[in-house]
Amino acid sequence: MTNLSQQKRKRMMEFLDSIKQSSNDEQIKAVNEIESFLIEKRYGLVWEEHEENVDLLMVKNIPVFSEEKSLKIRSNSNKLINHLLIGDNLHSLRLLQKTHKGNVDMIYIDPPYNTESEGFYYNDTYVGKDDGFSHSKWLSLMEKRLRIARDLLSDKGFIFISIDDNEYAPLKMLMDEIFGQENYQKTDYLQVRYADKILKQDMVYHKQIEQVLIYSKIPGTKPNQKQEVYGFEKFSYSFEEKATPVKTLNLGGKKVDVFEKGDWKLIKGEGSADGLKEVWASGSILNGNSSGRFARDYLTGRSSEDGLGVLYKVYGIGDDQFDSRYFVGPSREGATRMKYYQGVPIEKLDGETKVSKPIENFYDMAGDFGNIVHEGKVEFNGGKKPIRLIDMYLDYFSDKDITVLDFFAGSGTTGHAVLKKNSVDGGTRKFILCQSEDGNIAIGKTYQRFKNIEDDYDFNLSVYRTEFIPKYSVEEVSISEKLLEHIGEMAQLNFGIDLESSRALKLILSEEELDTYFNNEEVKDFSLLIPSFVLLTGEQEELASERNIQIIPVPDYYFTEELREVGEL
Repeated sequence: MTNLSQQKRKRMMEFLDSIKQSSNDEQIKAVNEIESFLIEKRYGLVWEEHEENVDLLMVKNIPVFSEEKSLKIRSNSNKLINHLLIGDNLHSLRLLQKTHKGNVDMIYIDPPYNTESEGFYYNDTYVGKDDGFSHSKWLSLMEKRLRIARDLLSDKGFIFISIDDNEYAPLKMLMDEIFGQENYQKTDYLQVRYADKILKQDMVYHKQIEQVLIYSKIPGTKPNQKQEVYGFEKFSYSFEEKATPVKTLNLGGKKVDVFEKGDWKLIKGEGSADGLKEVWASGSILNGNSSGRFARDYLTGRSSEDGLGVLYKVYGIGDDQFDSRYFVGPSREGATRMKYYQGVPIEKLDGETKVSKPIENFYDMAGDFGNIVHEGKVEFNGGKKPIRLIDMYLDYFSDKDITVLDFFAGSGTTGHAVLKKNSVDGGTRKFILCQSEDGNIAIGKTYQRFKNIEDDYDFNLSVYRTEFIPKYSVEEVSISEKLLEHIGEMAQLNFGIDLESSRALKLILSEEELDTYFNNEEVKDFSLLIPSFVLLTGEQEELASERNIQIIPVPDYYFTEELREVGEL
């Protein structure tokens, strides 16, 4: 297996050596500085980059999709099409760049964890714990795919990656490099098994937690947060002033009445719109709002002058209905922290205001993982995830019409979760799953899951396999003619349609076909997918307008780059 990083360093060092042999002292000094820069350690993620066989395959071949029509699942009357792409996910992702760039809203992946007990396949070879380059090979595998994943995400998109602590640290650094640290949202911590459920008795540590890294495509992207009514339960305090203030101060331009200990009483009751909420003036509160800053700047340290357990009534502060706010000083020697009591903010007094609930980052899913074996009616020992997990991430989107991608599909949980969510809320979410043929997982597990639940949900599924067309061939048939045979699959994937069953949409690949449709006067209220090399006459353009025939251009970029490379464009 080729170590690309080693090769690059060797070439550069050999080149620098050759320069030294024919250079003056100043040039040699400069070359030495370059050498030092090349070999010095720098902050960041550095690994030995490896080349995959799938990369080499694309040097001399063009990947295409071929539809497995016998595997179609059709039960949805609204023609919404989901897709299962079978083959190496790098090939599938390359093709998705042509059809879905910037149009995938959610990506969830569950890549191999590269643990001591479970390695992964790289170049059709199992990479285990004894492989000295296992981490480098894992990063090489992930880096290529994640760069494409970022291209595919829409501007409102999020990517969710399941991982455990074995590769969490390098994955976090890799994601910071590709997606940008400014787009890091958070890490979720999932309890995946109970404390008393030991996997192996000879283990030193019992693993209960896995992580999910979450990034957005662009800065400022916010998830959909659940709303809850702003409640008054915590506003349950009031004060009784039993005597007049012992003194009145002017602190920070504000009038402050001071009540000695015993001259006031704190009363705890039922929460109400007229009650007060207790807040400790400490930590971030001291800098976070006007009351905290006032306590920090003017009241802290006054116990030596005013006494312990005093009550400060500060006028003209806060955003509630009251003209003053109460602060309670420390009650014992040596204490510095104090509390203040605020009313319900004026804009929330109506009792109907909704506030956004913060999204948590720890979830107890031990029960979900423990009962996962029967979900989808397929067994999968390679890291099956519960539907509840994906459903939770679908809630990051208020939009019910999103495109979801999983390019390590495994048992197909992501697709199943999308179908279940649609059935519950009437959404029109679509999914694209990519799965290699290793171990018959794609058909035996991923596809089989959807056959198992075919009667449980109303959905359509198309299945494609990746194939290859040689870039250079002795055959007389041109590359463009061969690629033309696969334009239909690209258009179907691009537009989410099924050309074979559609009665209102057809793909036209020649002007003869075009003439056939326009010569048929019964063709009305119809759509035609037409590539740029098929030209409409002026008369056909007029007929299209009269008969409400919509002309949809087939994108030229499907195979433009490849045709230009082989000299056919």
